[in-house]
Amino acid sequence: MKQALKSLSLLLFCLFAGTQVEASGGTNPDLTLDAVTKKQGEFFVATVSGTSTIPDLWFNGEHFSMFRQDNGSYRALVPVENLLKPGSYAVLAKAGEWKEKIPVQVASNNLPVQKIWLDEKTNRLKATEEEKAKVKRGLRTLSSIKLWSELLSYPCNGRKSSPFGVKRSYNGAPVSSYHKGLDIAVPQGTPVKSPARGKVVLTGYESNRFHVHGNTVIIDHGQGLTSIYMHLHSISVEEGNMVSKGDTIGTVGSTGISTGPHLHWGTYLYGTSVDPELFVRKVY
Repeated sequence: MKQALKSLSLLLFCLFAGTQVEASGGTNPDLTLDAVTKKQGEFFVATVSGTSTIPDLWFNGEHFSMFRQDNGSYRALVPVENLLKPGSYAVLAKAGEWKEKIPVQVASNNLPVQKIWLDEKTNRLKATEEEKAKVKRGLRTLSSIKLWSELLSYPCNGRKSSPFGVKRSYNGAPVSSYHKGLDIAVPQGTPVKSPARGKVVLTGYESNRFHVHGNTVIIDHGQGLTSIYMHLHSISVEEGNMVSKGDTIGTVGSTGISTGPHLHWGTYLYGTSVDPELFVRKVY
């Protein structure tokens, strides 16, 4: 009788929580999320415990690798793309015959449209295929070891001239993109420091066909998190270098498509841009 009541209570709990659980019997793994509602440009923290095999995880039709944590669980920081339509979605996890789905909501971040005016020469600049391919590959780096363990720091201190996520109109044209990072306006030559431990996976130069990004550094921080630093005046690291939090990686400049000296700092999860200030405010 007690066992029947326990099973009934578990079933009611799953129904109340809006989850769907299927398994063949025995002790089931468990999927948890840090929240069931996120805004555009944020991310879900998905954790699966109680399994010895690497689970598979999906959100909005995309598969995300999960990474083993020190406590034996598996985790993924699941990005919500900034232009993803607000509404109802689900996070689904599978391991063997077990699977669990948690309904989630994506809310609008209600950010404004930013109008940017470029001179004729700058407006004609287009990213080269080599530039786009190298940046995409660098930002989608997946390594299993988590290299950061504390709050990220700002790579330089100054006025925040353009926040993450604002939609952009160039020279009066319709909105075609959004700002995939945080712009910090500081004088040319200001040191840019790594906000966390990581490995340099890309150094790109304006003189070597990085027409849009300008002088660029990408750092892999492990387990799906990468960061990018654009429009640099100079670069002081090389691909393959390990950097610690606070190490100088270059200086602020205005290379590539830029209207003045500033640092563009972006953070990416599985190649999707998310708000970098989320990592400054909380440890993940």
